[in-house]
Amino acid sequence: MPQTKPPFPDIQSLTAATLPRLPARQPDAHKGQFGHALLIGGDRRLGGAILLGAEMALRSGAGLVSLATRPEHVGAALARLPEVMALGVESANQLMSVLQQATVLVVGPGLGQSAWSRSLLSLAANAAVAQVWDADALNLLAMGEARLPADSVITPHPGEAARLLGLSTDQVQADRVGAARALAAKYQAVCVLKGAGSLVVAPDGRVSICERGHPAMATAGLGDVLAGLVGALRAQGMGGFEATCLAVWLHASAGELQGKKGRGLAASDLIPAIRQLLEEQSPCLN
Repeated sequence: MPQTKPPFPDIQSLTAATLPRLPARQPDAHKGQFGHALLIGGDRRLGGAILLGAEMALRSGAGLVSLATRPEHVGAALARLPEVMALGVESANQLMSVLQQATVLVVGPGLGQSAWSRSLLSLAANAAVAQVWDADALNLLAMGEARLPADSVITPHPGEAARLLGLSTDQVQADRVGAARALAAKYQAVCVLKGAGSLVVAPDGRVSICERGHPAMATAGLGDVLAGLVGALRAQGMGGFEATCLAVWLHASAGELQGKKGRGLAASDLIPAIRQLLEEQSPCLN
């Protein structure tokens, strides 16, 4: 994967030395201290995406993880992730009780663009809680179907970034730093512009670049894993910019490790590698 060098001196390169740190977990820790992540998505034929995000949120340390998806996906969720509280929802009203318990929302993996999708996104957009928007949540945002709430993180790839800015993908790629800054300013949100040399930009102007990664990461589902990871770090108390910087580095570094095995990387391959890297960075104390 070509590595993008920081073109401006005010862009910080993410390294093991410069990374924000998730505090070490104390011996008397309990699940109530580490937040409740609620993941919303998985329209028909898209259930795998939200399961990847939920598994990553669980494996990266959120105290509680809930999943709101189509009822037909609940069986698969329970079989794969019995530790996650899976809720089948036909309408947004069924989401109200669990939404009130969440400390962070991850919205968009497999969300789709149906009437069901729009109703769930509208409910999330009006919730006063930290959020991570990915995938079709961003496409619906670009279409004017919802308003991004305060204290949010958005995680577009170049195509989604282009739709959000009303540009072409080529224009975004020609000035990735400018595009990422424009997104953070327009939506007053922390923005990850994914791709080779992923950029993390805060509304206050801070910019970080991740120079890790591997070409084997050019496969489906990795964005769902990243969204779940950002959500879990936010649930554990990290600020939006700090959580996103750490998540992007962990995600890319895990991709490097797993990518050494060659093409055929599956998104779920990153999950145990991220868990191990996170433990090395921020251990559980005995």
